[in-house]
Amino acid sequence: MTAGEAYTETTTGYWQELTPDVPARFSATAPYRFGYPVTLPCGRILVLPLRRLPDGDHAVASLIANQASHLVVATLADHMATQARAFDAEIIVGLPTLGLAFASLVAERFGQPRYVPLGYSRKFWYDDALSEPVTSITSPEAGKRLRLDPNLLPLLEGRRVVLVDDAISTGTTAIAAVRLLQKIGVDIAGMVVAMKQTNRWQALVAALPVRAVYGCPLFQRSEAGWMPLVETQPAIP
Repeated sequence: MTAGEAYTETTTGYWQELTPDVPARFSATAPYRFGYPVTLPCGRILVLPLRRLPDGDHAVASLIANQASHLVVATLADHMATQARAFDAEIIVGLPTLGLAFASLVAERFGQPRYVPLGYSRKFWYDDALSEPVTSITSPEAGKRLRLDPNLLPLLEGRRVVLVDDAISTGTTAIAAVRLLQKIGVDIAGMVVAMKQTNRWQALVAALPVRAVYGCPLFQRSEAGWMPLVETQPAIP
């Protein structure tokens, strides 16, 4: 395989298991080919697929929560709940779309009977004043807006909340959520994610404390595989 080809593969078998060691077909050190192993706080290994970015020369490690096994999602939620407790919040706010896979589980681990979901689709009773424009690395289309069902306002007004998402990458979804919730006087204690995907979001989200289960750098293509750019490795938690 040459530098003109990418060490990536179909993701069908990823996000399905946790192992005590790095599986034999994956490298535990750089250069990485196809998968990037991360160590969770419990000591188990989760191998993430590497996805080549549109520029062809870089890749990121990926997590698609609604394609993951129940075991993986539940274990990540356990660790996210541990991180969320540091914020001493009254209620969990889940960010769409994949953050909703974790928000209900984190709230349950808090002993809370429910959480508040944000969404992208507009129901006929929604108020456009309770929305903010947003783009993301995986969904860059213009016109998408982050929305709050007005019926959920009483659950949030004047309360201390923690945002929950699957990952933070560019930070644009997080900032849209902050702007939306600040409109209604919400005290945003911080944000908890499963993955910090590089550190490029930090400048945009500098005022919002963000904690994560694990973090992954940006990768540069080489003849031998994907090399992590150490300057892009985010701090954990």
